Amino acid sequence: MTSVKYIGMDVHKETISLALMNSAGKLLMESVIETKASTILEFFAGLRGDLRVTFEEGTWAAWLYDLLQAHVTEIVVCNPRKNALLKDGNKSDRVDARKLADLLRGNYLKPVYHGEHGLRMLKELSRTHLTVSKDLVRVINRLKALYRSWGIAYAGKSVYIPSQREAWLNKIKEAGVRRRAPQSRWQPECRRKLFLSNSDMPARPSRLTLMLTCFHTCRTRRSQE
Repeated sequence: MTSVKYIGMDVHKETISLALMNSAGKLLMESVIETKASTILEFFAGLRGDLRVTFEEGTWAAWLYDLLQAHVTEIVVCNPRKNALLKDGNKSDRVDARKLADLLRGNYLKPVYHGEHGLRMLKELSRTHLTVSKDLVRVINRLKALYRSWGIAYAGKSVYIPSQREAWLNKIKEAGVRRRAPQSRWQPECRRKLFLSNSDMPARPSRLTLMLTCFHTCRTRRSQE
């Protein structure tokens, strides 16, 4: 009979701390390896049995999921905000990896969905939309603050509309400020072009966000039924 092994991975930029447990909760191995694809695959190639792996959602999660999917039986990408049990006891990388393995063994982890690349693309496009939108608002506020600091009144969107750029620049008398204002003005326009020129985008950003929200809601309701 194939033995089940539970592997907790605490992932960092340079290294990964791993803890390997059997179904009885006995710690079989602890190791620290380099955060590198070849090193990770070499480690898992030396293991036998029914391998179940868990690590927390984060910067490395999607890459690790794709890397290990064909080499293990199950991968649980867990939500660190839901892992309150990890906060108990002393904080160290090995303790976290060991606790992750134990929580996986007891089925106490809250999973984060990782799967189809199509859905991942939607998530990344939605994340891009949100990031660019926040940057756009930040730059627009900076431009308005520039005029406000020199007592120049403005109203509505005219202060950053490209067709009215020269008219607004002529209101600034200070040479140094005049050199800075065009850069602030061009940033919103560049950010719009950066986002709108993406030919791979299958739908409008608002629709992407709506689709992701509906998908998450439906999955949550199904899991609660």
